[in-house]
Amino acid sequence: MSDHRSRFLQLALHSQALRFGEFTLKSGRLSPYFFNAGRFDSGARLAELAACYADAVEASGVRFDLLFGPAYKGIPLATALACEFSRRGRDLPVAFNRKEAKAHGEGGMLIGAPLEERQVLIVDDVITAGTAIREALGLIQAGGGRVAGIVVALDRQEMLGEAGAATDRRSAAQAVAAETGVPVIAVANLHDLLAFAGESAELVTHRDRLLAYRASYGSGSSD
Repeated sequence: MSDHRSRFLQLALHSQALRFGEFTLKSGRLSPYFFNAGRFDSGARLAELAACYADAVEASGVRFDLLFGPAYKGIPLATALACEFSRRGRDLPVAFNRKEAKAHGEGGMLIGAPLEERQVLIVDDVITAGTAIREALGLIQAGGGRVAGIVVALDRQEMLGEAGAATDRRSAAQAVAAETGVPVIAVANLHDLLAFAGESAELVTHRDRLLAYRASYGSGSSD
């Protein structure tokens, strides 16, 4: 496992952004783990997280010249990532959207750097149903930008369809990538989490439940 993946998972555990137990997801599925990027809630944690994002992005080779954070969690993530790239010697413009258009002042849905003729990297925490990402794609295209890639913290690699159904075994990330032609980069995924749990005496007891959950709800790709 690459260094940024193990660093990210360790940070997520330490911050309690990654927890194990029984969690009912929005989909109604009972999951043995839960990820909440809102627990990266201090300057130090956000800085460490941004470094993991930056390493994943650099390893992907995707080319971009603007960072876009979808409201709401994408906003601090894109901002922190811009600060990390600045620390590494690359000063990148940042933009994000509002949930509702503003009728006064500067108005509109977008805040920050102009998107026109930019190669945009969308920065978010996860892709669940892909709704927020698709909205961001539309806003970027309307603003004259081109989406070069999407980076998220964790890809659950979980199929969109119900267990046993033959309709759609793709994950949300796979579906978005297939529909848009835009690469989706994950700092880590369920495959990495399983490897990480197998190497940890503290977490190995959770591995069987993770494997069972993947067998029931895993997408067509396991790596």
